[in-house]
Amino acid sequence: MHIASNGIALHVEQRGAGVPALVFLHYWGGSSRTWHHVIEALEPQFRTIAIDQRGWGKSDAPESGYTVADMADDAQGIIDALDLERFILVGHSMGGKVAQLIASRQPVGLIGLALIAPAPPGALGLDLATRQGMTHAYDTRASIIATVEQVLAPDGLDADDLETVIQDSLAGSPAAKAAWPLATSQEDIARAVTEIDVPVIVISGENDRVDPPAVIRREVLARIPQARLTVLPKIGHLSPLEAPEQIAALLSTFVRTLIQKDCAAPPTLR
Repeated sequence: MHIASNGIALHVEQRGAGVPALVFLHYWGGSSRTWHHVIEALEPQFRTIAIDQRGWGKSDAPESGYTVADMADDAQGIIDALDLERFILVGHSMGGKVAQLIASRQPVGLIGLALIAPAPPGALGLDLATRQGMTHAYDTRASIIATVEQVLAPDGLDADDLETVIQDSLAGSPAAKAAWPLATSQEDIARAVTEIDVPVIVISGENDRVDPPAVIRREVLARIPQARLTVLPKIGHLSPLEAPEQIAALLSTFVRTLIQKDCAAPPTLR
């Protein structure tokens, strides 16, 4: 379905039922489909809401408006439109940076934050020439396969999942493809994330070549003291596709812990 948010129409995939809901934000190059294995594992237990971010999947693709704040406003609009009483943000890579900004605003109803191979809150430490090269990573089927094999998932993907990645990356709008490496990745929200006041789990792949565990420890955990890191052995950057069952199990445990805490809190604090 499509939901109007922040002046555009965003495609949203919603499954399951219950409280809290899990709101999923995908990586640069992906779509709500990036989460389909994880969601299938969670669907019997939880309500899940996966968003195609602007310029990706079936959502509108405006020519501008690709800042972290724009995408955070988009997601918050979906949360408001669905009137979520309690929710947990789950962000992967670029979606992880967006989720960090949303959480830093301390929105009503947010009870937890799960960051999967998240982009750090600070500026991406790559020179302009390298970032300009990144804008062509998703130009063709061949360039996407090379990006997956050399960077995103060097240990390989299932053939069907690789095809999903190829199609999602090809379908991205030119504005969305260019915005992340040239501008959005350079935004610095490091000061903002210190305001995050909910429990946080961080899941990183041991073989992640985009945001390795050492970077996550230095750039994310150092700024969000309550965050707890789990490193998945032999997994790269596309962990929602490489290790969906492990991701789902960690999310399930996290959510159940939050539910217990939420139920135990005094009524005036809920």
